[in-house]
Amino acid sequence: MAHQCGRKGFTLIELLVVIAIIAILAA
Repeated sequence: MAHQCGRKGFTLIELLVVIAIIAILAA
């Protein structure tokens, strides 16, 4: 997996982090 500077989407880890933050803020 080559690292791309301009990725078009979130990686699985980043997606989980975003969901976790939203869950905490929405709690």
